Amino acid sequence: MRITIDIELCTGAGQCALVAADVFDQRDEDGIVALLQPGPPAEAHDAVRQAALLCPTRAIRVAE
Repeated sequence: MRITIDIELCTGAGQCALVAADVFDQRDEDGIVALLQPGPPAEAHDAVRQAALLCPTRAIRVAE
């Protein structure tokens, strides 16, 4: 799995950080997503997929 983020689309809703906190965080200064693990371990894959689905702006892209 490979994750990419379009930070221009991110509005800082934070759903990704809530669902997959080991993979996503939010920048302190503006709340925009910060990708902690662009290639997360297998046990995080379901949470990453869920985070991508919950993102209101579809800023998270997942390649299997």
